[in-house]
Amino acid sequence: MCLQNKFGMDKRILKYQVWIIIIGALLFIPFLGHVHLFDWDEINFAESAREMLLTKDYLTVRIFFKPFWEKPPLFIWMQVLSMKLFGVNEFAARFPNAICGIMTLLVLFNLGRKLYHEKFGAIWAMVYCCSVLPFFYFKSGIIDPWFNLFIFIGIYSWILALDCKQRIKELVYILISAAGIGLGMLTKGPVSLLVFGLVAGILFLVNGFRLGIGWKNLILFFVALIFVGGFWFMLQVITGHADVIAEFIEYQIRLFRTKDAGHGGFPLYHFIILLFGMFPASIFAIQGHKYKGRMDRHKLVHIGMITLLWIVLLLFSIVKTKIVHYSSLTYFPLSYLAAYSINQILKGKFKFRIWQKVLLGIVGTVLGAFVILLPVIKEHKEYFIHKGIITHSFTIGNLEAVTTLGWGHSMIGVVFLLGVFSALFLYKRHLFTKIVTLFLSTLFFIYLSMIFIIPEAEKISQNAVIEFIKEKKDQDVYIQSCYKSYAVLFYSNQQIPKDNRIFDIDWLTAGETDKDTYFIFRIDKKEEIMKRYPNIKIVHEKNGYIFSKRTAQKSGS
Repeated sequence: MCLQNKFGMDKRILKYQVWIIIIGALLFIPFLGHVHLFDWDEINFAESAREMLLTKDYLTVRIFFKPFWEKPPLFIWMQVLSMKLFGVNEFAARFPNAICGIMTLLVLFNLGRKLYHEKFGAIWAMVYCCSVLPFFYFKSGIIDPWFNLFIFIGIYSWILALDCKQRIKELVYILISAAGIGLGMLTKGPVSLLVFGLVAGILFLVNGFRLGIGWKNLILFFVALIFVGGFWFMLQVITGHADVIAEFIEYQIRLFRTKDAGHGGFPLYHFIILLFGMFPASIFAIQGHKYKGRMDRHKLVHIGMITLLWIVLLLFSIVKTKIVHYSSLTYFPLSYLAAYSINQILKGKFKFRIWQKVLLGIVGTVLGAFVILLPVIKEHKEYFIHKGIITHSFTIGNLEAVTTLGWGHSMIGVVFLLGVFSALFLYKRHLFTKIVTLFLSTLFFIYLSMIFIIPEAEKISQNAVIEFIKEKKDQDVYIQSCYKSYAVLFYSNQQIPKDNRIFDIDWLTAGETDKDTYFIFRIDKKEEIMKRYPNIKIVHEKNGYIFSKRTAQKSGS
């Protein structure tokens, strides 16, 4: 009888998992290549993968065909494999994260069902999948989805090890934890170890200064961590690149002390980003902080998730560089707290409070209104410019882009708001229907925005540059941007250069060049660039960008 029950349980769980894989594939794989890669990060990593393919040096990450020590190679290896399968294109660059999305939903479902029950696992996966930013990230080509998954698995396994009474199981959890943190180090560097160390330290204090793990297993943890996380670093030392460690440390220090150009922000930046970017999970997660009960595995996980959330939030609020995905690791604990809150609401232990409905209504209205008003801003840009609401010359130039933005796109926001307010004011006796409606409305809002809004946004922001580069890539010319960009490399299909001076803007603008050179810069830098480089001549302007040219200056010409 027990075997039959176990078989029936396994069959049901397998059915859940198959459905998660199918749904994840349908959500994350289609439309991966329907817009160009976005500068900086997406093109940066894709270009590193492309250069790795060209140089056939799979041990060294490069950009501009020079060693790029800021990032380890694991995610680049994933993109290389994808490009070998699908070619060098947008789909291939983003495909690894689509797989990560499917894996993440499976991980959350399985962790949730083992922690509580299958329903909780399904809620956790739904909450994560149907929140705004996680969905977008699984359709992107940036490092963070895999990096976050590895760290989360490492920290969650460490928490389970703290509560484990069986030494063999404890060892398994410890080794999984070490592998997760180590793979995180191979994906993005030592910040993985930093976040883990801070969380483990807080849990040590909460646990009454008791380690909770046997010394032998702790030693094995560090051995496994060094082997997995340090593997690539050790190879670099063996091959004569010992300075890679110093480069990593220097980069992390610079990350904390300075802000990248255009990526500064105020201290509450990530709080605002998460409030809107993790909608609707962010609202439920506030209530999810509450937990009453004895210190057991459930409470330890709960404390661990709260600890992870606030450590990441505070850590990257201190960091001067403010970029949206820096706080993306919080999506895991936020989604857990939201799932916990929803589970308690459905069980009748928490109430669906008025303040939650008000916040859901306000944040949902802001998101929906933003999409609704996009065509209005585009259509009536002259009014906003005349009234002094839009004054930045680059933004004004961007708005000159020809798009198909119209009231049809606004309907995405209208339908979303109808779904949100239907969920808030209908189904009074059916909380499950209310919550599912809310999350599914958000999911359709994100999916439709990805298909119809993002391509229009790309036309406004960078399409003029990408199309210009693609137009010139088959001509025997040099192309260079006068601002930080990797688009020139990737979309011109730049081959291994015989002379690295082709990336030196001073040589291209004043030296004896053997080819015509085209330069791209932003209109708000026009006066500065033309003064600094008097030898270049403007060819044309489009959508906030200026395209200029300098003819070849061969010796004797």
